[in-house]
Amino acid sequence: MNKINHIGSIIRFHRRKAGLTQKQLATLAGVGKSAVFDIEKGKNTIRLNTLTAILSVLNIRLEPESPLMEQWNMEKQLP
Repeated sequence: MNKINHIGSIIRFHRRKAGLTQKQLATLAGVGKSAVFDIEKGKNTIRLNTLTAILSVLNIRLEPESPLMEQWNMEKQLP
């Protein structure tokens, strides 16, 4: 499963648990119904602002992950 399909399945799971249709989620997120459908089906071209709006409605956080994140967090705390 690629990363986009994985994100889509997470969104579908949360949407269903919230008792929302794709259309209801789209309305709450302020995006088109086709955007929710496309994400859930693993479409490879997703606008970041669309994705973040949908994730916000479902109370899902996106957190960057890399081997350098600990170093980045330490450096951003420096004066």
